[in-house]
Amino acid sequence: MDARAESLAHAIGARVKQERKGRGWTLDQLAAHAGLSRRMLVNVEQGSANPSVGTLLRLSDALGVGLPALVESPASRTATLTRNGEGAVLWTGDRGGRGVLVAGTQPPNVVELWDWTLAPGEEHRSEPHSAGTRELLHVQDGVVTMAVGEDRFELARGDALTFDGDLAHAYMNTTDEPARFSLTVYEPGVGAAHRTEIPNA
Repeated sequence: MDARAESLAHAIGARVKQERKGRGWTLDQLAAHAGLSRRMLVNVEQGSANPSVGTLLRLSDALGVGLPALVESPASRTATLTRNGEGAVLWTGDRGGRGVLVAGTQPPNVVELWDWTLAPGEEHRSEPHSAGTRELLHVQDGVVTMAVGEDRFELARGDALTFDGDLAHAYMNTTDEPARFSLTVYEPGVGAAHRTEIPNA
């Protein structure tokens, strides 16, 4: 990991640990509730792992907080400014693409704003999010191919797509040119089922 990724991993680990301890949960309880191994959770909390977006979504849902809460410092301000280049890089492709979380809101109805780039030949596959999740994608440059469930869409610059994020989906660049798109994810009722429930060990 580079220095920035390492700093982000430590910040995420500290936040996960803070949220877990605030609920009085053991490592085993959170791991079971999030569907992760105890080893993975230990690595996340120690900041020695660079967790995938899927892992972070499992943790944020289990803890009843939105994904933005795991990557941002708690703030009591009415506005949060993210300067160019300061977003949380939560996905990197093997050819240079990046998924950057640039802004988000707090639970229960979480909205995430992402800035994505896909290098030629790259793809990012996402497991289904929680029920009711909706995603809005707007292509800034290049061509993005989207697979949503059994459907497939090809979007060029300026095209937009709204789809159910609670279906398996994938973002792909099958061309020889880079692609860039903005993505908004709306996840209603984050953690609603977990706020008073203590998971079994």
